[in-house]
Amino acid sequence: MAFKSLICSLVPAFAAAMLFAAPAPAQQVEGIAAVVNDEPITTLDVRNRMMLILTSAGIQPDEETLARIQEQALDGLIEETLQLQSARDFEVEVEEEEVTESLRDIAARNGSTLEEIDQDLASAGVDIETLRHQIRAEIAWQILVNGRYGSRVRVSDNQIEVARERVIEGASEPQVRLGEILIEAPGSGDTSQAEATIQTVFQQLSQGAPFPAVARQFSAAPSASAGGDTGWQAISQLSPQVQQIIAQFSQPGQISRPVRVPGGYLIVALIDRRDSSVVEQLELIQITLPGSRITEDARTRLSRAVGSIESCDAVEARVENIEGVLVTDLGTIGANALVDTIRNAVTGLEPVEATPLLETAAGLQSFVLCGRSVEGAGIPSEDQMEDQLRGQQLSLLSRRWLRDLRREATIEIR
Repeated sequence: MAFKSLICSLVPAFAAAMLFAAPAPAQQVEGIAAVVNDEPITTLDVRNRMMLILTSAGIQPDEETLARIQEQALDGLIEETLQLQSARDFEVEVEEEEVTESLRDIAARNGSTLEEIDQDLASAGVDIETLRHQIRAEIAWQILVNGRYGSRVRVSDNQIEVARERVIEGASEPQVRLGEILIEAPGSGDTSQAEATIQTVFQQLSQGAPFPAVARQFSAAPSASAGGDTGWQAISQLSPQVQQIIAQFSQPGQISRPVRVPGGYLIVALIDRRDSSVVEQLELIQITLPGSRITEDARTRLSRAVGSIESCDAVEARVENIEGVLVTDLGTIGANALVDTIRNAVTGLEPVEATPLLETAAGLQSFVLCGRSVEGAGIPSEDQMEDQLRGQQLSLLSRRWLRDLRREATIEIR
């Protein structure tokens, strides 16, 4: 069966039952859909991949949808073929047990088992090897990318600090958790294929196809592996286009129409909203001169002492000669738990700095800031931030390498 006529064999009646019909008799000869560096991709390979996409994404097929999915299936198979060919060139082997373990992880994340996935695919007429082939290519490519670029990717302490501060700053503002589906389009030239694909995706979402499943199969964004989930982001840190989109959302679950963005076409879904959940944590030492012990001499000496503190470990030594002074380690305390006077006094202090003397009900007090941190949902640790930055760089290098492989390859579409 020629590849150009493959879609015709799938479309009659536009029914899923026709697409997932029983396998053809053994004597039927499958055609060649494409040849990648002398390695064939058969029409059976493409048909099985189309079935996998439709099954996993919950798509209701019609003629236009099937045409888009055919393109998606073939494109995915071409890239996987290039990835596996590169793996062979670098003598990278993926053990079948690694593939099986990855399948078990997928099943566990979906509250299922490997056996149930196998049964579900079989009942839909999908060969489990189609999914195993996809996973095998993903594992091999990850090994290759890490091996080629892993040691070259450097994330500096300054990059981590700047990125984490940006996250912390955003976390103190209203946030949204979004889903995204990006269909890439050429920067110049014909964008009709990308436009057709994004419209087909939008149509399927409008008909109830699960957003995460569609994102995994169609999106070109790095978030595709997470079902399009971009995680929590401050609204102010989103692009103006996305800010305009979410301003029109009134409740979680809403999906935008496709919009043109740099690099392609984008569909955005609102997963959830939340207000700031960030709390600043302060490590404080409290110095108190009770009201009954205040004299002009004691005030002067205490002011001089707190102004010369250079170490939190040396606070007691600095004030020990001032009669009646009490030193209390408050430990770590949320800034929101402090009274306004004290909170305002410690705002802007650097570690191991003390506030000026404050007149309080307890007498004269000063507070030494020994450390400052931020806690709240979505605040990554320094190690987590480093992993995120490394992952972003590796993702960019991975896509660039794959584009180079495709450009240099001999690919014949039949």
